[in-house]
Amino acid sequence: MKNIVVLDGYTLNPGDLDWGALEVLGNVKMYDRTSEAEVLTRAQDAHILLTNKAIVNADTIRRLPQLEYIGVTATGYNVVDIAAARGRQIPVSNVPAYSTASVAQLTFALLLELCHHTGLHAESVRAGEWGRSNDFSYWKTPLTELAGGTLGIVGLGQIGQAVARIGLAFGMKVIAYHKHPDRDKMEDVTFVDLATCFREADVVSLHCPLNAANKAFVNAGLLSTMKKTAFLVNTSRGPLIQEADLARALAEGVIAGAALDVLSVEPPLADNPLVTAPHTIITPHIAWATQAARKRLMHTAVENVKAFLGGAPQNIIN
Repeated sequence: MKNIVVLDGYTLNPGDLDWGALEVLGNVKMYDRTSEAEVLTRAQDAHILLTNKAIVNADTIRRLPQLEYIGVTATGYNVVDIAAARGRQIPVSNVPAYSTASVAQLTFALLLELCHHTGLHAESVRAGEWGRSNDFSYWKTPLTELAGGTLGIVGLGQIGQAVARIGLAFGMKVIAYHKHPDRDKMEDVTFVDLATCFREADVVSLHCPLNAANKAFVNAGLLSTMKKTAFLVNTSRGPLIQEADLARALAEGVIAGAALDVLSVEPPLADNPLVTAPHTIITPHIAWATQAARKRLMHTAVENVKAFLGGAPQNIIN
């Protein structure tokens, strides 16, 4: 049987899922977490290597003579040196589209928190403020209605389309900046250029992949074109945003608020300016992590291994 090594299984399965379907496919060694320095030693005997965030670089690939297959237990695959794997004729697979509904759901959870600050108001009630109030109702922040507002989506792939459908259900006008407008037409969604998307939207939500061309494209210049009442939501990739520029924009009232599930470095460094920025909600990269999504992720990751062993690899990215 093949040797299967899982470098960082904890994130996908902290204990509420079952690895049984993988364990019948080979001799499995499971590690909760693996540092970059530990990868080579732990993967030394692997024929099949699964990774989520553990880095599998060119040097590691070169020094693993038995390695036949790399499976990424995520959609993004920048943790693997794809060119090096291709040079060794090692197929690399990922897991596409497993978290679409969950990411769209958190996008609106974050947006609704910006609109109503339900957590803040619930805590004020718990602290006794309502009981001491002279009025039947109070609010500690401005409250925002989404109906009639404009939702600007950057990237209208599967997740962007799911977010658009929710926005339309809320009665919002939806505009989108997208590289393939002809291919991905969507009823009631108007395609615009990037400048128009940021200028006209009451909410801008990022759903584009990260690449060399768009790294830190949300910068001071682009933020300055937004409405002062606008919100920015990012459930895509942290490095899409120039974080110091966004923190400054929030402190100076250039925009009204931001909600982020991703940062440029995760976990964040102590000096990340967004962690303490005003009018900011940050969650710890949880959009993908519902149990339902992780079940789909595990199922497809195992099916990818099974397909490779059966001689018909699937979801191959190299």
